[in-house]
Amino acid sequence: MSETVTLTDHDAIRDWAAARAGAPAIVDSSAESGVQAMLRLVFGQHAYQDQDRAERLPNSGGIDLVEWSEWFEAFDKADLALVVAADRPGVRDSWHEFVRRDGKD
Repeated sequence: MSETVTLTDHDAIRDWAAARAGAPAIVDSSAESGVQAMLRLVFGQHAYQDQDRAERLPNSGGIDLVEWSEWFEAFDKADLALVVAADRPGVRDSWHEFVRRDGKD
């Protein structure tokens, strides 16, 4: 990866994801309640939620598409930043990584 950009501004993150047809999601990978879920940005087929699927029990795992407001609430609460590949002409890279805003991964 050559150059990266660190984003914390909500509008900049939303714009970056929208330019790549990305959607905010939360993955609850724990069987226990109260364990912090993982934030994700999903692209392509994963950005479409199947409305016909059976309801899952809470904390049963899997990707849940959420509203940006819910996603940003968790993003800010965890004090995260989004590191993305710097834009280059003709390239629409969806590589990204979450890091702590204080610089500690």
